[in-house]
Amino acid sequence: MAVKKGNMVRAVREKLENSVEAKASDTRFPSYLFDSPGEIVDIKGDYALVKFGKVPTPNIWLKLEQLEEFA
Repeated sequence: MAVKKGNMVRAVREKLENSVEAKASDTRFPSYLFDSPGEIVDIKGDYALVKFGKVPTPNIWLKLEQLEEFA
């Protein structure tokens, strides 16, 4: 997926739930990761820092392959 800063994205449940990152932490992901738009605020390597603005939460680093454009 070719994304850049400012793109609106959401997490892909199937790719996030079965990832190494999910197995290394709490696997109870909040629904806003999958249902609401998040803005990419930074990209480093294979990861994007995503800010979900509708819910007051900290920004989260997700792998680019775990994201899709929010339609």
